[in-house]
Amino acid sequence: MEQGRARGDARPHASAGTPYDVRVPEQARGEHTHGEPPAPRAVQRHSVRGQILDALRTALADGELAPGEVYSAPALGARFGVSATPVREAMQQLAAEGAVEVVPNRGFRVSERGPRELAELAEVRALVEVPVMLRLARTVPAARWCALRPYADATVAAAAVGDRAAYAESDRAFHRAVLALSGNQQLVSVADDLHRRSQWPLADGPAGLQADAAEHTALLDALIARDLGAAQSLVRGHFRGTDV
Repeated sequence: MEQGRARGDARPHASAGTPYDVRVPEQARGEHTHGEPPAPRAVQRHSVRGQILDALRTALADGELAPGEVYSAPALGARFGVSATPVREAMQQLAAEGAVEVVPNRGFRVSERGPRELAELAEVRALVEVPVMLRLARTVPAARWCALRPYADATVAAAAVGDRAAYAESDRAFHRAVLALSGNQQLVSVADDLHRRSQWPLADGPAGLQADAAEHTALLDALIARDLGAAQSLVRGHFRGTDV
């Protein structure tokens, strides 16, 4: 659930049909240039800013935006075929999420997170989510847990093909759906922000994604069966590296 998530072709298209390349070339980096990047992938959004934000999140998930590198909004905008404005707006959103840092007069640096910071984020997430999940395990009827099966299946499908970006989204969607059963939207919002922050950089390979997705399925199975002991063990084990 909290770790990371290669897709096929990635050339996003705006509703008007203008192509936007998702892959980020070395020329867009603020520091140095290497070779030509691999082929881009595709995303569809209703707004240019939303499309660029989606493309940048995909690039972060797949490691195309490298931790520690600086990227300029004008250069990325030229690559995407748009002005620097929607790129800058999208990058500001990513900065608010902790994925990048603003570098004055240069652009945006992709955040670098060491093991300690990632462990701290996992601990905070556990403090927020574990007690709520354990309470829900005791109070929510099986039928409502059954309704969450498509969310767990989506994480399994993304993990099976090694789609890190899709896994990042489906993983958070599963957690949001579980926590939404509490009826506390502030909790859902805070937990989702912490979850998103913990996903960059996404380090897990296919095997790690599949193991993480399997925990979602096992947890739902335990909740539907009202096996509270197994559910408690799975919930606590899901937030590895913490003592919560």
